[in-house]
Amino acid sequence: MVDGIVAGAVGTLAIDAATYLDMTVRARPPSSTSQQSVAKLAEVTELDLGPEQQASNRRSGLGPLLGYGIGLTTSVAFALLTKGRRVPLPVAAVLLGAAAMVAANTPLTALGVTNPRRWSRNDWLSDIGPHLAYGLASAATWNRLSSRR
Repeated sequence: MVDGIVAGAVGTLAIDAATYLDMTVRARPPSSTSQQSVAKLAEVTELDLGPEQQASNRRSGLGPLLGYGIGLTTSVAFALLTKGRRVPLPVAAVLLGAAAMVAANTPLTALGVTNPRRWSRNDWLSDIGPHLAYGLASAATWNRLSSRR
């Protein structure tokens, strides 16, 4: 499980780096979906985030933390499912990337923050690319750690 956490942390760093690189290259603004999901979750759970300025700041902090949680949880689940076995890198990278993408977008879709059926080609590329970077980094780290056993 610890190896899964380490692999997830490396993957989360990779997804953030890929996202920021994409923002830089295409000069696109950051996504607000994570902050919107925090707002929806707070609304559904009747959690008071405070006055608007404080609530905005809390949404800005909690949004990325949710992403970190998804990144760590996805790799830990992978570690538990593979039971420490080395998985071919391309297979593991696609599985981890796809799992993280589903884990991130399912709640957003359920909360009505986004609808992948309405995404443009650029929207899909903005989501798939960083998630594949997550998958590749997590899988490479996982395989490296599992080969030491």
